[in-house]
Amino acid sequence: MSYIGPTASGKSDLGIKLAKKFKGDIISADSRQVYRGMDIGTGKVLRDKTLPNSKFKILNLKLKNNFYSSGVKHHLLDVANPKKVFTVSDFKKLGEKSIKNIFNKNKIPFTVGGTGFYIDALVKDFALPEVLPNKKLRAKLEKISAENLYKKLKKLDIKRAQTIDKHNKRRLIRALEIIKTTGKPIPELKELAQYEVLYLGINPPKNILEKRIRLRLNKRLKQGMVKEVKDLLKNGVSNKRLKDLGLEYGWISRYLNKEIGHKEMREGLFRDIIKYSKRQMTWFKRNKDIHWLNPPAGGQNEAEKLIKKFISPLL
Repeated sequence: MSYIGPTASGKSDLGIKLAKKFKGDIISADSRQVYRGMDIGTGKVLRDKTLPNSKFKILNLKLKNNFYSSGVKHHLLDVANPKKVFTVSDFKKLGEKSIKNIFNKNKIPFTVGGTGFYIDALVKDFALPEVLPNKKLRAKLEKISAENLYKKLKKLDIKRAQTIDKHNKRRLIRALEIIKTTGKPIPELKELAQYEVLYLGINPPKNILEKRIRLRLNKRLKQGMVKEVKDLLKNGVSNKRLKDLGLEYGWISRYLNKEIGHKEMREGLFRDIIKYSKRQMTWFKRNKDIHWLNPPAGGQNEAEKLIKKFISPLL
């Protein structure tokens, strides 16, 4: 099962409800929620203080190694150090292991998230381009601004430019590295049949989504998103790394460095989140197998009917 949609669309809440009803585990498909210490800025679900069916707080290793939210086990949350780059290949490897473990428990895996590339790499089993890192080229590209890297990519591969985060230097550099190594645009990912997947999507109307993004941003700032970035800096995550992580972390990093004021940070971040949601939908719209759910409540009843129909031959 794959439940997708743009940021702030309400995927996480409904994903938990569906996984609970159909006895499933959730695999978080978010490229930044994999990192420890990045909770508010990424919208990570709240972690339960106790394991399911436990009346007492459990503070042992078992709890630390398991991430439950509302009683549903979540995979691929808090699995990486934010100082280090976690790649789509890393996600694919851990995701496949999680799917195997979930099936072994006779449960249903639900991928829930908005990073389309990660979802496709896992559930469609994309064969990723095998291009080794080129340290010399990376060092050269690192000296170029994200804006100019994006312009280069746009000239060389307009299709990839349409779906990439143009502020994310790490991804821009990797895209250019693949192109310059192979001498041609990034190839269409080869899709290999591995799982039968039911794709469910939620995409609120533009005005509603933008309102949700604004409300969510204000809420996160009140919850301490700036302090979260300060804590990351204290723990050795560099300003450069924060800018590579993009959106909230990039803008707040600039604010803490006094490059911009609070209002400019908030408004610039708001605009970039909206642009990011559009890039997410550009990616998702290429998948013609997605069942787009209708409101209210993200089409919960509709989703449940589709899931029942999908799993009935397996029961």
